[in-house]
Amino acid sequence: MPERTNIWGGTFDSISFEEEDQGTENGRYYDRAAYQSPMSVEEVKQGWLLRPAMEMESKRKKRNCCMKINPTAVIRNLVVLAILVGVIALVAFLVIRSRHHRSLPVRDNYTIALHQALMFFNAQRSGRLPANNNVSWRGDSCLDDGNGYLNGLEGGYYDGGDAVKYSFSASFAMTILSWSVLEYSARYEAVGELNHVKDIIKWGTDYLLKTFNSSADTVDEVVWQVGEADSSSEVETNDGNCWIRPESIHYQRPVITCSTCPALAAEMAAALAAASIVFKDDQEYSKKLVHGADILFKFATKEEGENYDGGPDPPSHFYNSSGFWDEFVWGGAWMYCATGNSSYIDLVTEPGLAKHADAFWGGPDHGVLSWNNKHAGAQLLLSRLRMFLDYGYPYEEMLKTFHEQISEIMCSYLPNFDNFNRTRGGLIELNHGQPKPFQYVANAAFLAALYSDYLEATLTPGWHCGPKFYPKDTFRDFAKTQINYILGRNPQNISYVVGFTDHFPQHVHHKGASIPSNIKHQNCHEGLEWRDSKKPNPNTIVGAMVAGPDKSDGFWDDRSNYNYTEPTIAGNAGLVAAIVALLDGSNRGIDKNSIFYAIPPLSTPPPPPPLPYKP
Repeated sequence: MPERTNIWGGTFDSISFEEEDQGTENGRYYDRAAYQSPMSVEEVKQGWLLRPAMEMESKRKKRNCCMKINPTAVIRNLVVLAILVGVIALVAFLVIRSRHHRSLPVRDNYTIALHQALMFFNAQRSGRLPANNNVSWRGDSCLDDGNGYLNGLEGGYYDGGDAVKYSFSASFAMTILSWSVLEYSARYEAVGELNHVKDIIKWGTDYLLKTFNSSADTVDEVVWQVGEADSSSEVETNDGNCWIRPESIHYQRPVITCSTCPALAAEMAAALAAASIVFKDDQEYSKKLVHGADILFKFATKEEGENYDGGPDPPSHFYNSSGFWDEFVWGGAWMYCATGNSSYIDLVTEPGLAKHADAFWGGPDHGVLSWNNKHAGAQLLLSRLRMFLDYGYPYEEMLKTFHEQISEIMCSYLPNFDNFNRTRGGLIELNHGQPKPFQYVANAAFLAALYSDYLEATLTPGWHCGPKFYPKDTFRDFAKTQINYILGRNPQNISYVVGFTDHFPQHVHHKGASIPSNIKHQNCHEGLEWRDSKKPNPNTIVGAMVAGPDKSDGFWDDRSNYNYTEPTIAGNAGLVAAIVALLDGSNRGIDKNSIFYAIPPLSTPPPPPPLPYKP
């Protein structure tokens, strides 16, 4: 049999196991079957010859397959692809936009109330109004105020419903608003109100700079008020007797000045000093405010500090101060924050100065912050220095005392303590059942919320009130209950902030709101028709917090009874500050540093060495 040729090499002859074993090299075995082709020689040869034609046929089939694609499927796939590309582009756009723009927060109740409470200040503006005032029924008014006094007294804010401008209440309102901005500027910005509140403050401080010779180096008098609301006066054009819109006031209004008014001047200094920090980025204006604050504080204290022996403020029908030592501490603390001048911290930590103010240590008004009583505010502000700047000798002793005092005040606000009574509806009676409670309640809510945030910022979980430990949120919860009462959670089920919810006071004691805006001119007698009308006010003064209920939670919606229905700028300033401190969802705490921007690094002297040992 002829030998077959193996195209891979070798023969097709079988090999026995024995032969295979003999053919093993170095103990290694080779499986030749693995290398044998399953194809015959002819098949292999044909494969070589036919390969080009087979490849061409395969390519032709693929082309024919592609040419038979369903057009509907193509369109459907293109649509899906377009949608996918669009979604990707939209996501990319939103991501880029979120990096450049703050997302608008959900408009919760506090946010809405804050917007409205700030709008009240727009309704209270006097003078030539800006184009963006946004109160349709208000117009330019009292442009001739103070003609002949320095550069005139146009501008500022009407205090309440009677169109009188008081420097005392306006200064306190601007101080509180500035304090709230310095602590919570991020929250104001988050709800789109930072520029608005700063405009409100500047409108007030621009006017305060007109009430004394702010360009001089010394001052010998300041303006106490413009207009007169004494209803006992027999003068018909007295603002207390003349019920007309501010836009209709064309009679000459009195300008009342004072040459000895330590409380007023120190409060004005506090307002300008606090605002100078708010406007620190506008260096020229900030310096102007600091200069004005400096000469006012010197005028107030006569540069005698705790040894001041001058007289008190003159008596007044409204905003009659009961003392001035608290304003010295309050104003001095703000002057220190605005200037960093150590003479101010030296002054306010003098034990003799604090002891002059009895309410620092007790009394019925201990812990009640108001236009007349600055003790609680001064104590919290000075405690801030201790909590965040860690002052040592020689200031620690007095700062620690202030810190302990304000902590006791915070505890006194809680329901478990009997320092203050509460109405059955839960409203704390800080003014001991007297009329107009809300202005005091709003200020206390601001202090309590701010104190809670101070604890949060210093990683302090809470505070001991007596033997019991209270978490920091307890003080915030107190603030919420009081503000919620004002906003509508009360026995009357009424919002005491006008425009908030559908049920609010309709007969607010306010000249401008009570008279239709199309009545341009009227005399004092004609206006009484609107004052005594039983109809609701034709103009809604949005955001106005009225004076409040009585000690039995009762409320009379009566335009002629200002003890219930009159709003004031001092009251609304506390409301604004409390609400911004309670805003939720922002996760933005206090601004620890801005309020201290002018204070240089601490270089306090070491304490004196101990006395030598004597056996």
